[in-house]
Amino acid sequence: MRHLMYRLSGFLLFFESFGRIFVGLFFERKPNLTILEIWELFNLWCPMRAYSPSDFGKESLLNATNPQSWLQVERGKLSKVSSSYSTTSSSIESFIKVPEPPIVPFFKPIDYVEILAQIHEELESCSLQERSNLYLLQFQIFRGLGETKLMRRSLRSAWQKAGTVHERLVFGAWLKYEKQGGELMANLLATCDKCAQEFGPIDVVSQFPIEVNGTSQETVAMNGGKSLKKVYFRIGDEKIVCDRQKIASLSVPFHAMLNGYFNESLCEEIDLSENNISASGMRTIGEFSVTGSLSDVPPDLLLEMLVFANKFCCEKLKDACDRKLASLVCTKEDAVELMEYAIEENSPVLAASCLQVFLHELPDCLSDERVVEIFSHADRKQRSIMAGPTSFSLYCLLSEVAMNLDPRSDKSVCFLEQLIESAEIDRQRLLAFHQLGCVRLLRKEYDEAESLFMSAVSLGHVYSIAGLARLGYIKGRKLWSYEKLSTVISSFNPLGWMYQERSLYCEGDKRWKDLEKATELDPTLTYPYMYRAASLMMKHNVQAALGEINRVLGFKLALECLELRFCLYLANEDYKAAMCDVQVILTLSPDYRMFEGRVAASQLCTLVREHVDNWTTADCWMQLYDRWSSVDDIGSLSVIYQMLESGEAKSVLYFRQSLLLLRLNCPEAAMRSLELACQHASSEHERLVYEGWILYDTGHCEEGLRKAEESIRTKRSFEAFFLKAYALADSSMDLSCSSTVISLLENALKCPSDNLRKGQALNNLGSVFVDCAKLDLAADCYINALKIRHTRAHQGLARVHFLRNDKAAAYEEMTKLIEKAKNNASAYEKRSEYCDRDLTKADLEMVTQLDPLRVYPYRYRAAVLMDSYKEKEAIAELSRAIAFKADLHLLHLRAAFNEHVGDVLGALRDCRAALSIDPNHQEMLELHSRDISVLRWKWCL
Repeated sequence: MRHLMYRLSGFLLFFESFGRIFVGLFFERKPNLTILEIWELFNLWCPMRAYSPSDFGKESLLNATNPQSWLQVERGKLSKVSSSYSTTSSSIESFIKVPEPPIVPFFKPIDYVEILAQIHEELESCSLQERSNLYLLQFQIFRGLGETKLMRRSLRSAWQKAGTVHERLVFGAWLKYEKQGGELMANLLATCDKCAQEFGPIDVVSQFPIEVNGTSQETVAMNGGKSLKKVYFRIGDEKIVCDRQKIASLSVPFHAMLNGYFNESLCEEIDLSENNISASGMRTIGEFSVTGSLSDVPPDLLLEMLVFANKFCCEKLKDACDRKLASLVCTKEDAVELMEYAIEENSPVLAASCLQVFLHELPDCLSDERVVEIFSHADRKQRSIMAGPTSFSLYCLLSEVAMNLDPRSDKSVCFLEQLIESAEIDRQRLLAFHQLGCVRLLRKEYDEAESLFMSAVSLGHVYSIAGLARLGYIKGRKLWSYEKLSTVISSFNPLGWMYQERSLYCEGDKRWKDLEKATELDPTLTYPYMYRAASLMMKHNVQAALGEINRVLGFKLALECLELRFCLYLANEDYKAAMCDVQVILTLSPDYRMFEGRVAASQLCTLVREHVDNWTTADCWMQLYDRWSSVDDIGSLSVIYQMLESGEAKSVLYFRQSLLLLRLNCPEAAMRSLELACQHASSEHERLVYEGWILYDTGHCEEGLRKAEESIRTKRSFEAFFLKAYALADSSMDLSCSSTVISLLENALKCPSDNLRKGQALNNLGSVFVDCAKLDLAADCYINALKIRHTRAHQGLARVHFLRNDKAAAYEEMTKLIEKAKNNASAYEKRSEYCDRDLTKADLEMVTQLDPLRVYPYRYRAAVLMDSYKEKEAIAELSRAIAFKADLHLLHLRAAFNEHVGDVLGALRDCRAALSIDPNHQEMLELHSRDISVLRWKWCL
């Protein structure tokens, strides 16, 4: 155990010399210390400085003026180490800490449904130029709700409906940034035609209409009764001969010079040596005046001509130079050099071409100070040249990228200041003020943050009051903060964040009650669960503490919750469970740092491993089968992580990892695992399959199918057939393709594979047979899947029993699944369909308790209430879930209920909000049309 202490001392970042010597000597005498006792010694002798992570979600915002920057329950003094080195409450307290919830830089309206409805109504009548800003606002609302898929749908709509080239550039780059992955994924998506349209470079020049007309003048200068057909321009020692009337037609100034009442109109030779144009440049201008086009002209000469054209108002020449230069921009170096000219000479095509290069290289280009300088110091006119009418959208994107890199950086501040200056309406301003307020708060610039939050509040952003309350607490006005939040709660329809924030400014039972209310109103908030778990642990109620943190981890795999549970397990000396959690943390975020960012999770994993028995390869596979069959997805992730460390077949394991991560709603981590599977593929046909899954998971089903077919042509394999069957079944609603899917799955089952995947294939095959009403064949598939421990097949078999009118057998089958499955919210939900109303109600209450994000239970309870003529209670049940979950079905049902009780405006509001989620939902479109007709009829009366 001695080497464990030395390893600890080696990786903890701020290990002071005296503490290291003391603990080292002490450890010589007491070699059997637990990790928690080591931690207590470390904290006693080696006080650590605060770490400042860049992530908003890990930051304690009060650590400058409030010593309790981590909300520690029942704070007490650190006890001295006793001779028995027992684990005391204070040692647990120093080990288990709950960070304060951050003030997030998101748009969080009091009633997001109302705002979404307003946006949809505006989209119906707005001009083409206003659409992108409305979709961007819609994106910001979904972002505040944590609805990633809906966020991306809004971005895609903004890109699809773009009315200008600048909008296409900004939103195309934003879509690319949202889907960013490694080089492998980028190269793969670049080969996809659909992706190339979204993410690939566009021909900027062709997107700008040619609006420049040549100058038409009729006056012809005379010299002794003869027209002067030629003009000679002297530049230094050279003479350039030009057609006088062609040059005159380039601009009004030239026409006045050559054909008007100036001396030059009577001269055959004019000296232009002092006008910063070279002889070769003037010669090219003369050729352009005749041909109207530019051939192969060097960039330096084009720049010279551009400046000259701008000086003499030669709009057609300027446009030609602008376009020619724009077509030559290929690299970031080109763009940096030419953007300065584009801005100075007001060349929008060149500026757009440079902007495209910068945006295409996000986020890497923001590491170049020259690029940052261009964006940071642009004034209103320069922003207009760079981004046209899309300045606000551009700086929304830039500020988001900068904040993701480091919210405290000067770049973040500069871009957000530009965002404020670019804002044109109050909804844009309040978002910009709030975001910059959050950044100023992180930078401990409290007076500036207060002013910004006040500006956001004055524009109607109530959530910014949380920022003001946090600042009041920092400045020692705790009671004022409490009262501020109390006023908000009494003035508006209360939301979970209000009670969560107010809980920070009270103690004891009041805090506990506020956090219970916060969870009731918004069960997705993680802080209340974490606080309660830590509080219970302080009282040595280990099981209750674990039960509390397990509640949230049952439906939301949050890193901060996994970290807290890791600490709880360590405090309880359950090293095996702690090892599982730290391995899952590393799966989700390989670079994650724990304990206020002071320790790399990978180093803690190494430390804890010393306390856990090593597994052989056979042990790992047995453990994986056990966890997979018990539907323990978190446990399965842990085993796979361990197998990957031991050098097993990495491609297969990374692929398994990606499947689990998708099931746990971690799409970004899943995509990273798929990329790793590709990189470690041992054969061409295997790589093609993983590439196919990447394309399928990023929404490119047809391309994914082609990869599967190419893999099958190379070599028939289980995964290739399975991918093709899966993608085909998902992409086609036509039952006629069922026979093809069945054939593909049967071919897959004939190929070598392990039982984990064969169980999934049998389960899928059973589902297809059910859809085709071949119940006997379906039952055989499910039974065979259960024989190889694919536990989820109980659900399919229950469905077969139900379709055979054996409801009791279906209920019993689902009960078996509930008993076996560790994560069984979906099993309770499915079982509720096979029992009487009272049992159904009990099962659905259990579903809501296990996973409050599942919407069917709310809909069912609301329907039952509606059937009992309890309309208000029915609508309230739906509203309870809608408050924290933007769901089409919930809004659809509430709209129907509102229409039923005569609240046409309420029904129309819900229809419009639902159509923001899915603009093509047919039933919502019909209901919306009906409500509009009713309103028109009432107005006519």
